[in-house]
Amino acid sequence: MLQSRLAAPLVALAAPLLLYGGALVSQFGFGLHPCEMCYWQRWPHQAAIMLALLALLLNRNDKAMRSLTWLAAIAIAISGLIGIFHAGVEYGLWEGLTTCSTSHSGPISLDEIMAAPIIRCDVAQWRLFGISLAGFNAIFSLAAAALVLTLLRRRTTSAA
Repeated sequence: MLQSRLAAPLVALAAPLLLYGGALVSQFGFGLHPCEMCYWQRWPHQAAIMLALLALLLNRNDKAMRSLTWLAAIAIAISGLIGIFHAGVEYGLWEGLTTCSTSHSGPISLDEIMAAPIIRCDVAQWRLFGISLAGFNAIFSLAAAALVLTLLRRRTTSAA
């Protein structure tokens, strides 16, 4: 399977789907409300999913498929880099957001503000072996991006 020309785009699709899906399960299944930086990590995964899907749809055009897969890998890596930043804020290595933020857009009432849960970006809601969800996102995202790029490179060198 990893020798297939579709291996890289499939990994570029599966990794962000699993990571984004895990974030949604932790939010809606286990009640872990995301902070602003958690949302930042989701956006590149959403972009990677779209890019990888498009790459798979355009699989007859090898150049377009490879370019879109490469862009998906970069988006996955960006989520990992944001995860490093967020984990560093959680571990107190550097300062994070210094202003209040909300996931709502447009006008918001005082009642909505008062009813919203207070989610701090500098406090991890969950850890396993001392690693927060942001830390796990960083590890898995960067590993997945490296795997996708390796698969793309392997395909290039084997074709030459």
